[in-house]
This record gives sequence, C-alpha cells and structure tokens, in this order.
Amino acid sequence: MSPRFAVGIDLGTTHSALSYIDLTRAPAPASQPILRVPQTVALGEVDGRALLPSCLYLPLGGELPSGSLALPWDPTPSALVGAFARELGAATPLRLVTSAKSWLAHTGVDRRAPLLPPDAPEDVAKLSPVDASARYLAHLRAAWDYAHPDAPLARQHVTLTVPASFDPAARELTLEAARAAGLAGVTLLEEPQAALYGWLERRPDWREELALGEVLLVVDVGGGTTDFSLIAVLEHEGQLALERVAVGDHILLGGDNMDLTLAYRVKAKLEAGGATLDAWQLRALMHGCRSAKEQLLADEGAPDTVTVVVPSRSAKLVGSSLRAELTRDEALAALVEGFFPSVSSQDAPTRALRSALSQLGLPYAQDAAITRHLAAFLTRQGGAGAELPIYRHPGATFLHPTAVLLNGGALKAGPLARRLMDTLNAWITSEGGEPARVLGGADLDHAVARGAAYHAHAKHVDPSRVRIRGGLGQSLYVGVEVATMAVPGMLPELHALCIAPHGLQEGELPAAPPQQLGLVVGEPVRFRCFASSTRHDDGVGSVVTRVAEPDLVELGAIELTLPAGERRPGDVVAVQLQARLTELGSLELWAHPVGSGEPFVVSWQVRDL
Repeated sequence: MSPRFAVGIDLGTTHSALSYIDLTRAPAPASQPILRVPQTVALGEVDGRALLPSCLYLPLGGELPSGSLALPWDPTPSALVGAFARELGAATPLRLVTSAKSWLAHTGVDRRAPLLPPDAPEDVAKLSPVDASARYLAHLRAAWDYAHPDAPLARQHVTLTVPASFDPAARELTLEAARAAGLAGVTLLEEPQAALYGWLERRPDWREELALGEVLLVVDVGGGTTDFSLIAVLEHEGQLALERVAVGDHILLGGDNMDLTLAYRVKAKLEAGGATLDAWQLRALMHGCRSAKEQLLADEGAPDTVTVVVPSRSAKLVGSSLRAELTRDEALAALVEGFFPSVSSQDAPTRALRSALSQLGLPYAQDAAITRHLAAFLTRQGGAGAELPIYRHPGATFLHPTAVLLNGGALKAGPLARRLMDTLNAWITSEGGEPARVLGGADLDHAVARGAAYHAHAKHVDPSRVRIRGGLGQSLYVGVEVATMAVPGMLPELHALCIAPHGLQEGELPAAPPQQLGLVVGEPVRFRCFASSTRHDDGVGSVVTRVAEPDLVELGAIELTLPAGERRPGDVVAVQLQARLTELGSLELWAHPVGSGEPFVVSWQVRDL
C-alpha cells in the first residue's frame, strides 16, 4: 500500500499534536489540517482536541469507575493519556507522568529504567521516559488509525520532531519510543526547523519577505523548555535557500516555571490569611495559575483580576475551597520582569553555588531570565556561519539577527513577546544595527506539527518544496587516550577527536579521520563522547587537546564489548573511525580495520548512568 499522507508529529514536552497533508490532492493544500485527537476529558466523556497534553496518569485499581476511561478504539485502556490525565494529576501529582521528553535528554539517569513519576510511592508501577514517550505516540497512532482505517499511520510518510539540542543518544531513544509505538522508519526533524517550515507553509510568498544574507532567530519557549536556533538566508542555484547555522543548549525553562511562579505568589497570599498549603495543593494551584496566566496576559479582553481556586485539605473545611485574587499587574510584574528582564547583551545566566546533594530530578535551569540565556547564546554564536555570506554588523559583540520567528505557547502572551523583542532590539541598536523584525503569521501552537508534515511532503513527495539545510547542530567527538608512560596517581591524557562536524547532512558519509587508532576487542571498553555547539570550524580529524575546554560538553560514555572473532580478548586492532548521519536522523559510528576485515559497528547508544 502506497502512503496516502505526509504526517508530522510534534511530540512536545507539555502538548503533542499531529498535522497531515493528503497526497491525493495536488497541489498540497495551503493550510494543513490538524488531527483532533480523541481523549478522555472527564469520566465517561471523550472529546477530540487539537492538542494532546503530554501527560499520563497511572490510576490505582478501582480508583475510577469501570469503563469510565473507554476510548473509541480501546474500552479498557491500561493508562490515561491527555486532558483528563492532567486534571487528575493536578489533584494526585504522585501518579502523573510529565516532561518525559526532557527526561529523554537527561544523561544523568538510566532513561530506559522505570523512574517516572520520580517521587511516586512504591505502589505505583513507574514508567521509563522511553515507555512514556511511546505511550503518547501510541495514543496518537491509535487516534489516527481510528480516523483513517484505510491508511494506518505506520504506512504513511511520518516526520517526528525533536529539540535541536537533542544529542545523538536522545535522538536514538526517541526513535526507539517510536518503534515501540509501532512507528518504524519515521524521520526526525529539529523543532525550530519545523516551526520555520510551518511558517513557510502559511507564507508561500516568503521569498518576498526575506532577503539574501538575512539571519533568522527562532525562539521557542514552550511549556517546559526554551530553545534557540539561527537560520541563514542563502542562495542556491539562483534561488533563495535556508540553512541552519547554530543551535543552543537544551534549557529546561518555560511556561511551567511561570505557572509555578504565580502559584507561589498566590500561596503567599493564602498563607498571609492563615491558610497552610501542602505540596499536593501547590501542584493543584499551579494548574489554576496556568489558566489565570492565559487570561491575564491576553492582548485583548484581559481581565484586571482572576480568582484562583485550590481545593482545601483542612478537616474543618471539608468540601470547601481556598480562593485568592491574582491581578494583571501582579502577573505582569512576576512574569515579564522575572523571565524577560531588560538586561545587557553581555549578561550571562547566573549560577549559584549548589548543594552537594539534591533530589533526583531534571537538570532545570538555575536562572529564570530567558533574556540572559538569549544574550549568552547570541554572544557564543558571534562567529557562527563565518564562511557564509550573511549579514554582520561591523564591531558587533554578538550575532545580530535580522528577523525573529516566535514559537511555543508561552510566547502567545503579547507582553512577554514584546518584552523579548524590545530587549533584543535594544542590544542591536546600541551597537548601531537595524532592529530585528518579527515574522508575522506564525501559528505558535501548531507550527511544529504543520512544519513536520511539510517536511515529510518535501522529503518524500515534492522535492521542489524548500528544504532547510541543517544536518548536525553540534560537532561530535570521541575521546582518544594518549599513549604515555604510567605516572603514579595520574590518568593518561585524553584528547577529543572530531568524527562528525557541525552541519553534517542526513545520509552523508564524510571522509574518515586520517588518524589510525587502536581499538580494544574482546573485553569491556568505554568510549567517552563530547559535543560542541560553537566549534563550527572543526572538521573530521580535528583534535582538541583539552577536553576541559568550556565549549566541549561531555555527553556520556558508550560502554560495550566488541567481538574478538579470531583475535584474543584484549587485542588492539588498528582502525579508522567513520560516522554517518542516517536519513532518519540517527548517528552511526563505524570502526574500519586497517587493511581488511569486517568493520566494528559502535551504536550511538550512550550509556545510561
């Protein structure tokens, strides 16, 4: 059966969405539909919605009435995904799985181990981040198959998005989750690129809005993460083309932080009135503050005050609730000044001295100021794309973008988006540059899903549609131990060898590094792996002699035992390494024996600590 649809899936930290293009219609429609995903929204009630909350609730046996969670395709689902899961989790957070995508990128834990929810009691059957992600994808697949019984999702052209900052291991784990959901062969696409594709889909005349040499800044502030990317407008075969030149770090900072900030403000009001709130109520309060934030920060029809309600846990107030007023001025002061302060372009995110011990959890950003993170990103990328004919202002201390594409639900709030642009343009104009403009017409909720479908259509069906050249957003390295005499108390020196340069394209097989290396076979070995988002000039074979360089980030270690074959365990084989970025977006690492012999394949499955 030939694919009938090009499908894009936004597997989000807080929400997921699916968009598609019907290939039987030519040309592709100018506006792609969004699948309304059936999900439980209340006991015994199912509704189709354009967003599926990336939330999974694990109910106790007998907690909910029999049949009350039935879905059109499953009368007795084993877990609850979506809107009602989020509602129940607000009241019982120890049974709610959230932020599974961020856990996929957490190198400090075993991402295949059952650890979510992280603070759940022992009677809760926990899930791994891979399993939870697979559950969300399985729900989307079942919803699609229910709506399209003659065109199952597994047989369509599917593009699945990931953060641009995901390392090779996190990408491979995402593909693993997709395979577990019955979606083998999906293609991965970076979310900022997908957001720009989504904008292109709505602006077929984009070449009239962008000029050669422009630099686009994509700012994506979602519910749980913030990502930055830079995309250049270049010329290819006489036509304007797009190329991603830099990506930022995976910053765990977003709308959820804002909800918690407002929750603490309301909590202080309630406690000033004599109430006492526990951790359970604070979670419920966050949920109420999310709705209040959306109302108070709206550009049109925003109320002056919203009442926030949290259920009471006091024995004296059975059946009653606690209430507090939250004003628009309070919300603006807390969120605009707290998350988008007017800082200098030279300001860097603050880092406080941390306690030696902490609860096991996600590596959240310490500094809540998104503008400081943006300043650091643009300063670090001052030399990005130096070889490209892009706009550069003389004497600039950071890379000046000429246009900005906003994405993510948090930036739907007009006051936040305006403060972001005001701060950025204050930096640019202070150095004599022209202010950057906002690219209009963006769909902040669905752009990533729409853009992923656009990409699937361009990749598999219509190569004439514009493609963003991206490739690897980071240069990747493996550690090479320097041969030296033993010195008591000192480990051998380690160098970092570049095996995959920034910008390596999907399906591309670069030349092997010229260095011949010794590879130990037949016994456990350990590959230390590194990445850099700023060393754009390093090519295959470049060597960094100090792995402690600030622009090198250690990803983790690959631990495995390579087959010895006819050799003895512990033998050292002379090899040359070669990396390849597959069409699906995963990375392969091969070690070719010098002379002859079958290559050793090193899976980029970074060891989960």
